[in-house]
Amino acid sequence: MGTNRKGPQEPGSQLILEQFLPYRLSILTNTVSNTIAREYRDLFGLSVPEWRIMAVLGRFGPLTASAACDRTAMDKVTVSRAVARLIEQQLVRRDPDRDDRRRSILKLTPKGVRTHQEIVPIAQGRETELAEALTPSERRNLDRLLTKLQRRASEIAAQEETM
Repeated sequence: MGTNRKGPQEPGSQLILEQFLPYRLSILTNTVSNTIAREYRDLFGLSVPEWRIMAVLGRFGPLTASAACDRTAMDKVTVSRAVARLIEQQLVRRDPDRDDRRRSILKLTPKGVRTHQEIVPIAQGRETELAEALTPSERRNLDRLLTKLQRRASEIAAQEETM
């Protein structure tokens, strides 16, 4: 069983990491995140998970920790640690949920809003630098393909949860 360098590997064949889509996506994500993270770590003292929490709170407003897990695809322990540190830095506030006292709502503090507003242009600048490798048509195609892959990954995850 040979491998096809242009397409998916045949089932049962040797795993060739450099052709394995989940591996490639993970490496790309980590490379990009770590490059940007150096800047906001040095400038603002934030880790990747902390920035991700701030980013989703800045975009979607107050959220429960569970919703933050869903929006970031990070596990509960990682989110909990990031939130604790953000609270310690006075960037995020945790308030009891008025509808369900067992839950709490996370919200950016005024300091968190200012920090978020300072980081966004940095992140957008890095995105622009990265996207310069693609033509406008390739960018649109990439967006479409990433949406399809995310939809399919979510479908697979939902199927596995029902098993």
